[in-house]
Order: sequence, then C-alpha cells, then structure tokens
Amino acid sequence: MNTDLDLSICDKLLTTTRSIRRRLDLSRPVPPALIEECLEVAVQSPSATNTQKWRFLVIREAEKRAGIARLYKRAFESYWEQADDATYGPTGPASTEAQRMLDSAVYLVDHLHEAPVHVLFCIEDQVRDVPLFEQATAYGSILPAAWSFMLAARARGLGCCWTTVHLTHAAEAAKLLNIPDSVTQCALLPVAYYTGTDFKAARRIPATQLTHWDAWGQKRNGS
Repeated sequence: MNTDLDLSICDKLLTTTRSIRRRLDLSRPVPPALIEECLEVAVQSPSATNTQKWRFLVIREAEKRAGIARLYKRAFESYWEQADDATYGPTGPASTEAQRMLDSAVYLVDHLHEAPVHVLFCIEDQVRDVPLFEQATAYGSILPAAWSFMLAARARGLGCCWTTVHLTHAAEAAKLLNIPDSVTQCALLPVAYYTGTDFKAARRIPATQLTHWDAWGQKRNGS
C-alpha cells in the first residue's frame, strides 16, 4: 500500500465523527479563527466543474441563533406529529435506540439557541424544480464541504450536529438572515466544543449487506 497517511488516525477520525447533541459544551465560546480554519478545509472539497458555488453563513449573534432555534423547534414539532409510529413508537424496531435518538433530538431542540456558533451551508444557486442531474450536481458540491468541515472541527475538539429540520421554514430563515433568493440553504451545523473523548464507531449495517456489484442484487462473487 503506497500512502504517506497514518490510516489508523484517518480511520479513527472518519469513523468517530458524527452528529453530537448532548455532548456539546454550550457554555464555552468558540474562537472565530477555529471556524475559519475548518472552513478553509471545507473549500478543499470537490465541487462540480470547480464552480465553487458553496457559501457559508456563520451565525454568532444570540438573537439570530434564537430566531433559527424557534424555526427549528416549530419545524421539529410539526415533523414529529407526522412521524411513523411503527418506526419511532415504543414497539417499533430498535425502540430503545430510537428512544435514545429521540431524547437526544429533543435536547437539541431545547438547546439549539445555546450553541455558540451556527454554520449554515448554502449553494449560490436555486435547486428547486430542476432536473435530477442538476440537483445531484448542486448538492454533491456542498454536502462534501459540510462533511469536511465536521471532520476538521472534530480534529480541533469541536463537535457539530448535521441538521436540516429548519429548512421547512427556509423562507423565514432567509428573511431573518438576509439571504438572497438566489441562494439555497442546505444544512445547518450548530458548533461547540465537545465534552469527553470516548467517541466510538457507531453500530451500522455491514457494508457487505448494502453493496451490489456490477448489477443490482448481485454479490461480489457473482451470486
């Protein structure tokens, strides 16, 4: 294997970086310089034909964070009212884990405004009502940047939570933040220092059960 990278460190970063909520240190300020460092990493991610249409809105003002949190709460409550009981209810699959995730999600709803920094990832383009190719191209150019930001943040002791719930009220968020109509909001990351160091790889369905080779439904050995 020809690489100058320490795979154990790389793999640890990749497999232990995830959305965190309860472990965000809401009382500790985050230096703007750290956010800028992470964004410089983010702009090294790929973008379609190198158009670099990603745009980042860093929200630190308490009043604006509170405004976003109110939109988030309203959207979350509406979403939860329509959630599938078979999936999230007490008798649903993996109900204990689902309840733990719900508790964590509710915690974020109640404390989102306290996260010292929100970073909103946007595209300098409108993606509504365009062909699938254009949607995939646009989102494929901004979402890697958001993930790169999360990895860079994790390496610097910062935690993030990937959220899209507020997009139900994207127009109101745009008005609050003075975002022009030509820009599409994609993901909101509350950012704070994290507590503890015992992050582990999550339980996931093995990739072998999710992977098809050469044709849908075909395994690597051709069966």
